Amino acid sequence: MELFQLSRARMAELLFALRGEGEKNPKAVLQEAWKSGHLTNIYGKKLEIFIETDMPAVFEKIMRQTPPVPGFSVNEIVSLGNQIEYTNLSSTAVQNWVKREMRELVGTPQAGKKYTIDQAAILFIVEDLKSALDFGSIRKILTLLFNNPEDRTDDVIDPIIFYAGYAGIFEKVHPQKLAEGTAQFQVEQEIRRESASIVEGYTNLTRPQKEIVSNVLTTAALTVLSAYYKTLTRKYVSATLFLNGE
Repeated sequence: MELFQLSRARMAELLFALRGEGEKNPKAVLQEAWKSGHLTNIYGKKLEIFIETDMPAVFEKIMRQTPPVPGFSVNEIVSLGNQIEYTNLSSTAVQNWVKREMRELVGTPQAGKKYTIDQAAILFIVEDLKSALDFGSIRKILTLLFNNPEDRTDDVIDPIIFYAGYAGIFEKVHPQKLAEGTAQFQVEQEIRRESASIVEGYTNLTRPQKEIVSNVLTTAALTVLSAYYKTLTRKYVSATLFLNGE
């Protein structure tokens, strides 16, 4: 059974759609994501390929909803997050984050008993950052961007816009898209250039705020890159053990 996973850039697009923003509704985003992942073998096999795809329950629910969608439960956020490439969330971990480690950053459920789309985005950002940073460091850098969780209007930058920002950077510096032989230093410089370029488009920010956002974008993009290599490493370890009967 084939998994239906999204890139971070596509997930950002879905989050915007769930808020009722953008040109596409959530169903259209998911349909486009599925099609783009099967362009090489879709002709003549469309139905067969779709049937063989494991459609997560959270995606099925999303496609039935009309945006803006108020929010998600922790379990739904975990299910949605695990459809992102190189991501491995658990309900227990996220429950701990919202109750302890990230309580002040995420806040209490803002959509009745559920968490808003913005809160879900922050949890996805935390998941990415924790591959390289401790929770104390994550709290410190993210509170430079996101302020009162009950009032998003005082944030330096919208959580989903920030998520989309470093998702776009990762898309450009993804190892599979870089020229062979690209040095690590060049990758770092490319990430920094992309971060600086993105924040110049945030015309409502002051120069010091742009510097902060640029640095955190760079940090987030590097941690996603780190997660990619960790996932790749685990695949090789698993394959090696399997082939040797372990």
